[in-house]
Amino acid sequence: SPLLFFLFPGTDVGVSGGSAREANAAVTHVTAQPSLLTTPKPWHLLVTQTPAKEKAKEGETVVLNCHFNSPRRPSPTDLVVKWYKEDEKGQMDLLENNMTVLPDNSRVFLSGDLSQGDASLVILNVTISDHGIYFCEVTLPDGKVVTGDGTKLRIRRALGLFGIEESIGTIIGLVVAAIGGVAVLIIVLTPQLRRCVLCVSQGSHQ
Repeated sequence: SPLLFFLFPGTDVGVSGGSAREANAAVTHVTAQPSLLTTPKPWHLLVTQTPAKEKAKEGETVVLNCHFNSPRRPSPTDLVVKWYKEDEKGQMDLLENNMTVLPDNSRVFLSGDLSQGDASLVILNVTISDHGIYFCEVTLPDGKVVTGDGTKLRIRRALGLFGIEESIGTIIGLVVAAIGGVAVLIIVLTPQLRRCVLCVSQGSHQ
């Protein structure tokens, strides 16, 4: 006789002309497949900041590079980018939720295309106060936070004398060296000056 199935919501499987074991095996086989397709893949993200050091002159525009890469290609709307700076005064947030948090928001902003994995930061008209270490931080849709290794920014100041441009530390070093050199010359030349004065005075008496 032919094998017939009668499957009703909320009831057991009815079997006519066959074994219940075969019917249960068939139902189990059908319902086991979807669970394998719903397992989410874990997020993996790499945030890279290159180069590790940057130099700029007062008044210039600086681009601090930050690139991230994930095999799952998250949507730009699902990513949250943050930039912050660390210096001798502590930590200062520059950009949160993909937008600057500084009072002067026209000078610091994102320049990269997040859909291409680019979260680079632009700083216009840099000043000496902009020196420090800048960190790029990316938050994934599952809440995982990944931070780059940081980029150290050093600002050079223009002296306006013969077109010389040096950092503040170098300027202080040059001044100290010059004062020390003058002091050494005075110490070395003082005995010789005394001899010359004596020679001149003796000659005038003769």
